[in-house]
Amino acid sequence: MIVVHHLNNSRSQRVLWLLEELGMPYEVRRYQRDAGTNLAPPELLQVHPLGKSPVISDGELTLAETAAIVEYLVDRGGGGLRPAAGTPEQLRYTYWLHFAEGSAMPPLLMALITARIRRAGPFFVKPIARRIADSIQSTLVTPNLERQFAFMEGELSTRPWFAGTPFTAADVMMSFPLEAAVKRGRLDARFPRLNEWLARIHARPAYRAALDKGGRYDLLS
Repeated sequence: MIVVHHLNNSRSQRVLWLLEELGMPYEVRRYQRDAGTNLAPPELLQVHPLGKSPVISDGELTLAETAAIVEYLVDRGGGGLRPAAGTPEQLRYTYWLHFAEGSAMPPLLMALITARIRRAGPFFVKPIARRIADSIQSTLVTPNLERQFAFMEGELSTRPWFAGTPFTAADVMMSFPLEAAVKRGRLDARFPRLNEWLARIHARPAYRAALDKGGRYDLLS
């Protein structure tokens, strides 16, 4: 039995969703973030040395990293939600599977860090911290995010899903950065295809079932 070590409000929600799409049986073990620090609890260190989520257990195997987990589960599930090898769709699938964490998430993480910098320190430091954070946002974060959103919007102008006509596990991977972008007020009405894509994934029965299994997911609030 596959066990998903599920941390609330984390990338592991994608793993639950993928398993629901694949129709594979699994067990959920829940972990809660620290209310003060928002970090994962120390119990996850007993599962994997990095103490982060997602992590899955499958017999003697323990596997971390979302894209690695996705590839493992797709293989274990017989190749469902993956285009046929050697096709243009398969190349796009591989690209978006890794774009999600390799390109899409770093500027969003930087946006989160700079937002915290703006609030950090005693009152006499805050003006300096804000100027530094605002400079990073305006010169690095915002231009990169808007360039990426425009690129993704253009890609979805020629097909309904990121890899092609069928829904694939690449769409599962892309959900977290785009949901995070909405949560942080970065993805607005200038990108209608991305917003419509999000509405379609949120309407999928497997997505709704994964929310029932995983519990509250604040990226949707």
